[in-house]
Amino acid sequence: MAWLLALVLLLALWIDEYFGEPPANAHPVVWMGNYLRLCGSVTVRCPPALAFLLGALAWWVGVVAVAALGWSLQALLFWQAAEYRAQPDLPSGVEAALVAILMAWVLKGMLSWRMLREEVGAVELALAQSLAAGRERLSWLVSRDTAQLTESQVRESAIESLAENLNDSVVAPIFWFVLLGLPGAVVYRFANTADAMWGYRGVYRGKNWEWAGKWAARADDVLSWAPARLTALLLAIAAQGLPLSALQNEARKTPSPNSGWPMAAMALALGISLGKPGVYSLNPEGRPPLASDIVRAQNLGSKVLAVIVFIVLVAMIFVATGVWA
Repeated sequence: MAWLLALVLLLALWIDEYFGEPPANAHPVVWMGNYLRLCGSVTVRCPPALAFLLGALAWWVGVVAVAALGWSLQALLFWQAAEYRAQPDLPSGVEAALVAILMAWVLKGMLSWRMLREEVGAVELALAQSLAAGRERLSWLVSRDTAQLTESQVRESAIESLAENLNDSVVAPIFWFVLLGLPGAVVYRFANTADAMWGYRGVYRGKNWEWAGKWAARADDVLSWAPARLTALLLAIAAQGLPLSALQNEARKTPSPNSGWPMAAMALALGISLGKPGVYSLNPEGRPPLASDIVRAQNLGSKVLAVIVFIVLVAMIFVATGVWA
């Protein structure tokens, strides 16, 4: 089973690197988003207590559904592999391979490094044209108002987005896949998507999400707690060492219990300051980010991915060979 999961992970990462995102109508996260959008349009209009209850209920229904689908697909792969091992004829081998490809495609939908890397790079390319173009492209990545940001603040926001989503879209899905298989990865992605769509404090775009999205926000905090700190540690390894005491102090400055960790690690690793005006400032002694820091941040993210894949594969080989049996 460990060999199969390792193969599926590698295949998913290969699909991400060479094919990128699937079409919107075939993307599992888009399907999750459609469900969440439909439920959210109802819950956000309810009184606080009812909004909270309906939001929590919709979250749990979605979690059970995606977990069941993920478990079923993984169980089918294990069953097909067992059939092929017991009777290694051509048909069962082909069926097992097709299920593995399907499972890898679903797992790829739960993680996305290529798109994140390219979107952050696109912000810098737009910024090279004009500040207005950079602000516009950044608005594709972040929910904050970008209309008044300076050139330096546009870069700060882009690097912050890369650091935060390095956890949300890369490390955390792999973390939960290793722990719980495909069900763990799809549940995490659903929870993270629910937080992204519902988890706003107060009014956002004319709707008050304070209670409708509270369960989704807290659930994502819980599921992201360990991966966020792992992401910061991996960034420290990729940067060949960071002062952990400074990392801890900087990470606590953000309102979120988790996003500050990868963002602070990225700021310290690059020697730059990152912040949100009036909210927090990470590594304030650092210099403002330059165009070259976007590339450096992308390279650090790639190193983090390489490190976590190496660790995961070594662990799975140990399990598969019976070392940790």
